[in-house]
Amino acid sequence: MIKKCTLILIMLISTLGISSFANSENETLTTIASYYHDKFNGRKTASGEIFNNSDLTAAHRSLPFGTRVRVTNLRNDKSVIVEINDRGPFHSSRALDLTKAAFDEIGNLDRGTMPIEYQILN
Repeated sequence: MIKKCTLILIMLISTLGISSFANSENETLTTIASYYHDKFNGRKTASGEIFNNSDLTAAHRSLPFGTRVRVTNLRNDKSVIVEINDRGPFHSSRALDLTKAAFDEIGNLDRGTMPIEYQILN
């Protein structure tokens, strides 16, 4: 019974991670988002830009750099538009890492993660 429950839990987590790879424009996807630690300020992102936690940018595993994405916090319905400029997150249950500025605009930094839906705008 425990093995069966564990397998179901792993499949559920994997499904959340895999669904984040869909790239159809105007499709709304649901996942979990987190935010960057300040230690990344001043470092180069995967796109070559210098990371700034005050910008409205995000990391995604596969969306092209420069893609604009509307991110909506499912807890309060607040939205922010971010631009993809980095790769990650490297955690199967999350599809986006937001800058602190983007996360703070729609959520509570004390929580660390939040349930979101996101839509590719271009």
